[in-house]
Amino acid sequence: MAKRRSYKDEDIPKLNREQSREQLAFLASFLKPYRWKIAFALTVLVLSSAVSLAFPALIGKLIDAVLNEASSEYPLGTIAMVLVVVLILQSVTRFFTSMTLATITENTLGQLRTTLFDRIIRLPMAFFGERRVGELSSRMSSDLSLIQETFTFTFLELLRQSVFFVGSVILIAGRSLRLTGMILLVVPILVVVALLFARYIRKYSRDAQDALADAATIVEETLQGIAGVKSFVNEHYESSRYNSAIMRGVGIALKGAKIRSAFVSFIIFALFAGIAGVIWYGGSLVRSGEMTMGDLTSFIIYTTFVGGALGSFAELFGQIQRTLGASVRVREILNETPENLALTTISGNTTSFSQNGATAHESSDKATTARFHSVEFAKVVFHYPGRKDIAALNDVSFSIGAGERVAFVGESGAGKSTTAALIQRFYDVDAGEIRFDGIAASRLPLGAVRESVGIVPQDIVLFGGTIADNIRYGNLQATDEQLWEAARLANATEFIEQFPDKLQTLVGERGVKLSGGQRQRVAIARAILKNPPILILDEATSSLDSQTEYLIQEAMERLMKGRTTVIIAHRLSTVRRCDKILVFSKGRIVESGTHDELLSAKDSLYAKLCALQFGDIETVSYN
Repeated sequence: MAKRRSYKDEDIPKLNREQSREQLAFLASFLKPYRWKIAFALTVLVLSSAVSLAFPALIGKLIDAVLNEASSEYPLGTIAMVLVVVLILQSVTRFFTSMTLATITENTLGQLRTTLFDRIIRLPMAFFGERRVGELSSRMSSDLSLIQETFTFTFLELLRQSVFFVGSVILIAGRSLRLTGMILLVVPILVVVALLFARYIRKYSRDAQDALADAATIVEETLQGIAGVKSFVNEHYESSRYNSAIMRGVGIALKGAKIRSAFVSFIIFALFAGIAGVIWYGGSLVRSGEMTMGDLTSFIIYTTFVGGALGSFAELFGQIQRTLGASVRVREILNETPENLALTTISGNTTSFSQNGATAHESSDKATTARFHSVEFAKVVFHYPGRKDIAALNDVSFSIGAGERVAFVGESGAGKSTTAALIQRFYDVDAGEIRFDGIAASRLPLGAVRESVGIVPQDIVLFGGTIADNIRYGNLQATDEQLWEAARLANATEFIEQFPDKLQTLVGERGVKLSGGQRQRVAIARAILKNPPILILDEATSSLDSQTEYLIQEAMERLMKGRTTVIIAHRLSTVRRCDKILVFSKGRIVESGTHDELLSAKDSLYAKLCALQFGDIETVSYN
């Protein structure tokens, strides 16, 4: 089974200083509308952090006042009151800045998510052919969550710790240069050791996450293919496979736990040993009268501020760097060129539409969106973006007039579905030209072309809403009466009315609560509601029972009436009444004609295909 790609820290681009500044500017552009609110909130945060530095000094004063109130500079009650005011001020300002910046961040990230999703769904099919759904989902979830966490926590914590570090170093230096020198010599060593531990902890945490991702992939694949699992009686195999992945994750997690336990033990030892050393040396200074007990207490608290700030800087900077790397991947998508889905409006009796500097005209008697009725391929050559060495279509030429019914037949991979995709302009051709109503497709608005083309695919994909939602997808402004009429024409009312909730019945993910025939009739109703002048039918009735097949064929006949229709035929018995049959082979059209014309040529590929399906060509000719 295919292994889904997991997203590790190594996948995130490493940036130099110039690139980091560029990505910071990119992220800041989304915050620009809130710049004054952000500046005010950050100013308040800096002042609040500065006020917090008074806390250790007040604690020292409080201890000195308790031990010797008579010689204290300020009364004990006054110090206690000021201490309470500082704590309240710190709490209120922290709450204000956190809520203000969280509100700004959530609104900004909401806008960024919407912008990213809007850009993704507007990108051409070539983009999706080169990327997996899991990768794009990761951009929408993991990358943006990383950006969100950095905006809401990391930047604030970095600013706060910077104020604590600078302020604490200045304040402890003013109390005792000898103690300060001792601390500044020891703390960097502890930080270096802590960083070494942190590197191993991150490695094992990352490996554990990858192991869990592999296990989650097994669950996803197994549940998506549960019918196949049960059909092959492979429940035990899948359970064993999942157990192996889980136990691998357990082993990695235990190794990480061992490193984390050693790290915690080291931190506890270093912290208490450091405090003991400061107290031992500071106690001698207190005994000699060079420092009061309150000053020593303040010094110890300021020292923890310095150590805490130094210990957090590496992780905070690492988090910011990962965020900037993730923003590169988001920015790559936002820099992709989306499709131009503009429609063309016909005004009076002339339509003009302009794209890439070209202008064309079409006559009409009413104001509506420009729609096209005929298709022509002229020496079209096409390679899929990821397979430039193999031509999917090579020198393909044909024309389908307005109202004609044309079938595409041929072996799998011959180019039938590729041609249908090009009619919908999912891709641009490499050579040759596609024309709609005699106008080159490159000169037409993309949205107008796709509005003119409807499709009932072989693999019906329904959205996980109601039947009404799925039918209305063909025309979002349709009324309930129009929905019921489309359902009637598609022979879908027969099963819809059997459901208690009628049109409001939930179809489940990808329509799993409906049978194959029911899904196909919903898709036909959706196409009827769109009312396209050009119709593509990817026939898929071979696996249906006779009654359901009859209902679907009857609905398709109604749908095809008066439309230019392309039938991608898998069952050749359905193409006899087509005006023209195009036989594809290895990316080329090798034969064309009516059913009788092609069948009369005994050596034709079409005749051979018929013989393979029916065995008796004479029977096929007259049935």
